[in-house]
Amino acid sequence: MTATSEAPLLSVQDLVVEYPSQRFRGKSFRALTDINISIGRGETLGLVGESGSGKTTLGRAVLGLAPVTAGKIMLEGKDIGHATRKERRALSRDLQVVFQDPYTSLNPALEIGDILSEPLSVQGMEPAAARKRVKELLDQVNLPADAIHRLPREFSGGQRQRVAIARALALSPKLIVCDEPVSALDLTTQARVLDLFLQIQKDTGVSYLFVSHDLDVVRHISHRVAVMYHGEIVEQGPADVVTRTPEHPYTQRLLLASPVPDPDRQEQRRADRHRLLETHRQQHEQAGALAS
Repeated sequence: MTATSEAPLLSVQDLVVEYPSQRFRGKSFRALTDINISIGRGETLGLVGESGSGKTTLGRAVLGLAPVTAGKIMLEGKDIGHATRKERRALSRDLQVVFQDPYTSLNPALEIGDILSEPLSVQGMEPAAARKRVKELLDQVNLPADAIHRLPREFSGGQRQRVAIARALALSPKLIVCDEPVSALDLTTQARVLDLFLQIQKDTGVSYLFVSHDLDVVRHISHRVAVMYHGEIVEQGPADVVTRTPEHPYTQRLLLASPVPDPDRQEQRRADRHRLLETHRQQHEQAGALAS
């Protein structure tokens, strides 16, 4: 995949996120340390790491759902890291999100037409124009026209995720934060939804911050990849390079942990990963001994 070379749409600079302790005089928890990433127009940055690495926190910080302790989050040159609620409402035109579980993010009591028209109505669109836009959105995500009168529970997981994607597209945003949007789907449905993301990007020029724990997924959809470990970015670069020939030991472990269909190759991967973990443990022990 190729990306644009103009000024970045999103730029995160030296970002720090800390959560205050719940205990009196307790030490705050630092979730992110000195994060620096950028996303160009029409580009996808894959953000990958294991559970607890901080990748979801970074996505939440961009969305204004996590506290910015230090650093900047710039969208089109404007710092949005400390935006007010009113400013966030205005930002919804340019910045949207697709969550992991489409069912919990969709109001089960509303028909799909009402779910999709809600953000349009909030922005002041007339009902007739909103109905036309909803039909366009359903067509864009390959859902039938009669979906407009159906409830979320009447759809499969993959179809519900298409509804969630349509809602995110409703206001024609410039950037969508995708938080593990295919991890709850089976492999066949994953492939279809990923292809939908790619087609939408091709048609609209939207940018994605694509959060995932799966290197194979981010390889398929990303222009560039950033790897997170313990709240820091340990490696980033072109998707093909980072996901096939990574340099950092942590990224190498992630690659070796990815399942492959060949049993012999899978067994070899397990052995290689075990050897890499043992080497990393020994290096850590040696560093600790030297420090003491």
